Amino acid sequence: MSTLPSHHRALVVESTSQPLTLETRPTPCPPSAAPSYAFPTPLVPGASAIGRIASLGPDAVALQRGQLIILDCVVRARDDPATAILLAIHDSGSPRSQKLARDIWRDGTFAEYARVPLENCIPLDEKQLCGELGYEIPDLMHMSYLMVAFGGLRDIKLEPGETVLVAPATGEYGGAAVMVAIVMGARVIAMGGNEAELARLKKHVLKGSPGASIDTVQMVGDEMADAENIKKLGRTIDAVMDFTPIQASSLGHNGRISLMCMNENPMVAWTAISKNISFRCKLMYECEDILQLVKMLESGVFPRGKEFVDTKAFSLEDWQACIDAAAQHRDWQACSHCSQVSCNLRCSLRFKLSSQFESLSRWK
Repeated sequence: MSTLPSHHRALVVESTSQPLTLETRPTPCPPSAAPSYAFPTPLVPGASAIGRIASLGPDAVALQRGQLIILDCVVRARDDPATAILLAIHDSGSPRSQKLARDIWRDGTFAEYARVPLENCIPLDEKQLCGELGYEIPDLMHMSYLMVAFGGLRDIKLEPGETVLVAPATGEYGGAAVMVAIVMGARVIAMGGNEAELARLKKHVLKGSPGASIDTVQMVGDEMADAENIKKLGRTIDAVMDFTPIQASSLGHNGRISLMCMNENPMVAWTAISKNISFRCKLMYECEDILQLVKMLESGVFPRGKEFVDTKAFSLEDWQACIDAAAQHRDWQACSHCSQVSCNLRCSLRFKLSSQFESLSRWK
């Protein structure tokens, strides 16, 4: 029998024109066999998170109370997997997805307790990750960036030994793509507009993965000029992870592009056709990608410590300082998951979340 507190604290968005407020709210309960959800009009923000199971619904057979998990923020309708939302971020715009976001999975994880779908809770081997490999629990929130990068790279079937161009590579997702591609055994060309940041990125990568193959190219804002600078490296590019207007002209024959950005003009027609270039548009990742990434992390192939991520934690009361810190550290090295809070998750299960709004001391 679960013993849950009657109330818990949560950050609430009353209006997009007002700051967040910290409120005491009734603690959400696991659903019954015939769930009926009623959410108040305000929204609790917060998407992916690391947490512990606090309570389970009747359909849970493997997860256990107290178990460490990562919460996947991509919530899909159980009777229509094509209908998906990003938890407390985006309702996707269709009537079906809006119903899912409005009526069922409305509140996110910037709270002490959160209710989330059972199938979105991916178990983590805490003994291996935090014991044998020495990761701190808050640092595991970096997986929320790695999952996106891995989803795109896996979608274009990146192979060991291939050369992948990441552009730009100095932001959170681009930096995560560089790290993931290196771990996958690829040779990386990292592009960005800031030459000093590219040099810092390369130094950081080689410190965490001494055997990595990584080159950098500064973007000058002209695709043909950028392509010429890439050619100077003397490499045939097999794949591109693109978060900007695409670098199609840089690809070799039969190259692949993972397009993960909003782009009104996604291709240079003749360049793409003449080279047999394949485009794969990808939103986030699939569940199988998360499971595979977790296995990779647990196997010890990723860097550790500050070579993995540099994390800062905040209490719920310090939400403004957290958001300010996240806004100032939007690069590949700093963990802006401090904007992701720490709570307890309850899903079809209830789950005790460890993102970064809670103090690190609670995990010691």
